[in-house]
Amino acid sequence: MEQNKRLPQSIIYSVCAVALLWCIKSAEILFGWDLSFMGLVPLHANGLLGIVTAPLVHSSLEHIFNNSLAILLLGTMVFYGYPKSWLKVVGLVWLLSGIGVWLFAREANHIGASGLTHGLFFYLFIVSIFRRDRMSVAIMMIAFLMYGGMTMSIFPREDYISYEYHFFGAVAGLIAALIWKNTDPKPEVKKYDWEGSDDSKDNKVWDGEWQNSETENSEFENNRLH
Repeated sequence: MEQNKRLPQSIIYSVCAVALLWCIKSAEILFGWDLSFMGLVPLHANGLLGIVTAPLVHSSLEHIFNNSLAILLLGTMVFYGYPKSWLKVVGLVWLLSGIGVWLFAREANHIGASGLTHGLFFYLFIVSIFRRDRMSVAIMMIAFLMYGGMTMSIFPREDYISYEYHFFGAVAGLIAALIWKNTDPKPEVKKYDWEGSDDSKDNKVWDGEWQNSETENSEFENNRLH
């Protein structure tokens, strides 16, 4: 019952996050605002603000659309599968990916929520390896089917794409999985009445038959030797 309620709640959380991004982008277009100051410029004091604000700003409608879809899907999976740790995971990925970019990225103005989406994907991927329960593996397989290409986008491609944000988002997701892999309890494995009973009966029958056959063989051997 609780899981049935958690799914719509997870979708609502993801929709609200995406709505916030689109409100910011719409205001930027409608009012002609220049939000470049919210970007993350590595090793610049004024770029420190971007650690918090850069994921909220996008360069184009295509850019925000791609990230919105990923946040909607991956965010829903994280919220649904890991209700006790999702907020910690999102916070760590958000801040740690920004810090990594500020310290080590190329000299440029880095913007967009790509670091967050990569962090969520790699969290789902790595945490399922440690937990190995059915729900974690199922969520990971769905995420990998849709966004498995993120495993390659952490490497340099086009010059205008911040692969650094992708890379440090993935690192943050891995760290989050290591820290909070056991925070959420694993779902209980249901056992039915018929499980185990048939096996015990079969074993008893088999043991009896085996013993009977051994007794018969021994009697046969004794008769033959005498």
